[in-house]
Amino acid sequence: MNIPIEDFFEDIIAKTMRGRRVTEAELAEKTGVASDVLSRLCRGEFCDEDALRKVAKELDLDAEALTVSASKSWYPRSVSVDGVEIFNTPYRDMRVNAFLIWDPETKTAACFDTGTDSQPMLEEANSRGLTIEAIFLTHTHNDHIADLQRLEAGIEGEVKKFSNAEEPWPGTKTFEEGAEFSIGNLKVETRTTSGHSVGGTTYVISGLAQPVAVVGDAMFAGSMGGGMISFEDAWENNREKILTLPDETVLCPGHGPMTTVGEEKRHNPFFATEFK
Repeated sequence: MNIPIEDFFEDIIAKTMRGRRVTEAELAEKTGVASDVLSRLCRGEFCDEDALRKVAKELDLDAEALTVSASKSWYPRSVSVDGVEIFNTPYRDMRVNAFLIWDPETKTAACFDTGTDSQPMLEEANSRGLTIEAIFLTHTHNDHIADLQRLEAGIEGEVKKFSNAEEPWPGTKTFEEGAEFSIGNLKVETRTTSGHSVGGTTYVISGLAQPVAVVGDAMFAGSMGGGMISFEDAWENNREKILTLPDETVLCPGHGPMTTVGEEKRHNPFFATEFK
């Protein structure tokens, strides 16, 4: 499934300006970039590479990675892991991901978020003969839990639902950071990666051919979620709790294509400088 990149370079600039509380006028003054050129860059016109690099430096973004983003010449390498399936459904003017993850040996499965239409996920589980035993929420923004009721109703037998204690959802069992669960023989470790939301959670899953991390809106391929609660916390949690995972770890984001830790350390403008 060729899912488009979630954020363009102008989105990355806008998120950073909001997070660092920098206005366009202030950025123009600090960088020396002409206001009309900066305005065009902020609107998504890749009109001046030198100016873009100055903006990147002032905003603590990796200039090379941001330039590559602006040129639209990067897309994460395709990743496929037996036991992981992505479902991409429309929500207003964007699209949102949910994931079905299972133990190939026991056929025990869990859903991570719901997207806006859980029917394809239910059909996939049925076609593979999987037993869904749990639903894990990365966070409770509506696009990620929009079809929770129908998903639960479509699962045969009892299903457990989980949310972070920092961001509880009615009808779910809450957990603290560091809680561990199992999906058959697979191990699930929870890390609180707040910043985009109060209790945003990354689920680190081991036992498949590659380690997997379902990151919700903490991080996207080539970008990160908006730091709606705290830009600083979002950035720090991504750096310390996601990008310290092994490079081969497959990242399953709430929007956009799947990627890996190694790809993000090299190509994500928010973090690439940190790992050079």
